[in-house]
Amino acid sequence: MASRVGSFFRGLIAGAAAWMAASSAQAMTFRLEAMRLGGPCGAHCPQVIVADGQISNSTPDEFLRFLRENAGRQDLRTVVFLNSDGGYVVASMELGQIFRRIGAATVVARLSPSFRGSSRFMTAKCLSACVYAFMGGVKRVSPPGSVLGIHRMFANQARGGGIFGDGPVERVYDNGSMASLLANYSSRMGVSRDLIRYAEHISSQNIHVITPAELARWRLASRGF
Repeated sequence: MASRVGSFFRGLIAGAAAWMAASSAQAMTFRLEAMRLGGPCGAHCPQVIVADGQISNSTPDEFLRFLRENAGRQDLRTVVFLNSDGGYVVASMELGQIFRRIGAATVVARLSPSFRGSSRFMTAKCLSACVYAFMGGVKRVSPPGSVLGIHRMFANQARGGGIFGDGPVERVYDNGSMASLLANYSSRMGVSRDLIRYAEHISSQNIHVITPAELARWRLASRGF
């Protein structure tokens, strides 16, 4: 997909970071975490992938590197737990396509061991561009209490230029081309194009929290496994 978009499109942002510089947020990291469903399992616990942070343009390559580093693990399950404020739109779609290629399930949640040694789900968020990565899951789950949110994408572009490249920045919006690409992507992922149309009508200064009814109507996620 990268070859089909220019530098402007790669700079399009969608995230709760609409009111803060994209570079100031913590970039997404990946780690393995033990999934304890039936109590203590010691060294035999299945391992799931935890993805936490903002999606940058390098995130898809970093995830591929993470997969290569853990390719030999027999205990690795292709389940990705997401917790993210959003990030760059094209990179999020690229990440979602990787999720789909490896047959991953995506879950908006965090894992925490209980006092009895079994894992339990804790609430998490997947806002704006994160939703496009989330779409890549072959199964998508957003447990009660977790939040999926959308708003209009934008790019920050310098207006004029200060001596040190610190001139004023203006927010520039898609002319419809990227929204069309996103709509095609969402359709391929099995999600209604209406989600993209709705998102593009939400101010970039706000977040629309997707309701349970919208989750079902847009075929975005179920509430449980």
